[in-house]
Amino acid sequence: MRVARTFTVLAAMLLVAGACQPAPSVSSTPSAPGASPTKQAVTITYWHGYNPVETKQFTDVALPLFKQQHPEITVDSQAVPYDDLRKKLLTGIAGGQLPDVLRADIIWVPEFADLGALVAFDESFGSDFNALKGKVFAGPLSTNVWKGKSYGLPLDTNTRVLMWNKEVYAKAGLSAPPKTWDEFKANAPKLGDGKASWAYAEGGTGGWNMLPWIWSGGGSVTDANLTKATGYLNGPESVAALQFLVDMKKAGQLGPATLGGDPKTDVGYAKDQYGNILDGPWMIPIFKDQYPNKEVQLAPMPAGKGGSVSVVGGEDIVMFKSSKQQAAAWEFVKFMLSKDAQTAMGKVGQMPVLNELVASADLPSYYNVFMEQLKTAKARTPHPKWPKIDEAIGKAVTLALGGDKSPQAALDEAAKTVDDLLAGR
Repeated sequence: MRVARTFTVLAAMLLVAGACQPAPSVSSTPSAPGASPTKQAVTITYWHGYNPVETKQFTDVALPLFKQQHPEITVDSQAVPYDDLRKKLLTGIAGGQLPDVLRADIIWVPEFADLGALVAFDESFGSDFNALKGKVFAGPLSTNVWKGKSYGLPLDTNTRVLMWNKEVYAKAGLSAPPKTWDEFKANAPKLGDGKASWAYAEGGTGGWNMLPWIWSGGGSVTDANLTKATGYLNGPESVAALQFLVDMKKAGQLGPATLGGDPKTDVGYAKDQYGNILDGPWMIPIFKDQYPNKEVQLAPMPAGKGGSVSVVGGEDIVMFKSSKQQAAAWEFVKFMLSKDAQTAMGKVGQMPVLNELVASADLPSYYNVFMEQLKTAKARTPHPKWPKIDEAIGKAVTLALGGDKSPQAALDEAAKTVDDLLAGR
């Protein structure tokens, strides 16, 4: 699922923008003090995958702020579950049924840009875009670039850290989270019986779930030039990382949520059935809302041969070429990158991307652990074929954990699939 306040690591990643083309203008007399000018009342659609806590914050706090500034623009906001959103978008691209603005997973932007579906912000909004990109962190900003053009702006960022269960640890006679894989392995037999409780659980088998283990184990998915996976995804370090989890599964230490069973990671953690999970900052508000008596403990990803390395997550905000209200949509995009909107959503686990919010007293103190993890976190393979690459990884991990193939054989097959995808075959 997705502590001093220091955002310096991301601030250091700030990218200075280059010059771009002028933005399209909308003009007439503003309809309210402080409102941006527009020709007439318009409605734009905004699709997102916010969870219920985030949706409430967006609807009750952020959206009214936008309406105050732009009473002439109505935002038709539609929450679409993450697992359904990409499918709905691909169907929409084929059938012409798309929103004006999308909160997109960072891994989707190259894919949709490559399909020719997105507006290139640097070409269409010139100096406006130039000013905005100068305010955000370079790491998240880079996820919007495909073939030299910028097709979006970062909206929020995150990573996954270890959420260790203090109550389960205490029952096992343990008082601190593991710092290394060796400590993690040594603790595991004490943290569950393999029947009603388990040492660790993942929320799935895809790259989001597996890559922290592969990277921390010293492995990788492809070469640096994204030309091949053979020798990398199926290299000895990557295989050893998968074997580590397979061994836990065989020992009854890996929870059923990993392969889609119950309890899910949040429920198992809340009910002290899981000793550890990996998840993101959005989980803290969820636990506060759904499990107010459960205190979440945070720690960095245990370090393996490759160090303590997690996965960069987050969302970008993009606009579709099919939008007939691009000027109004751009006003909404700019608002979502404003201090007010970023702070509002930051209070419910959406880590902001604005440099000016570094060390902000208005944001949660628990962000510190995530910011520390972001110093070493890596982004998923930035390629239009990433969803297919992710499927190949997920299939391999599922086969290995299910005992249908050895980790080596499963990753050999996945590496061949990824080789073909990278080659365009």
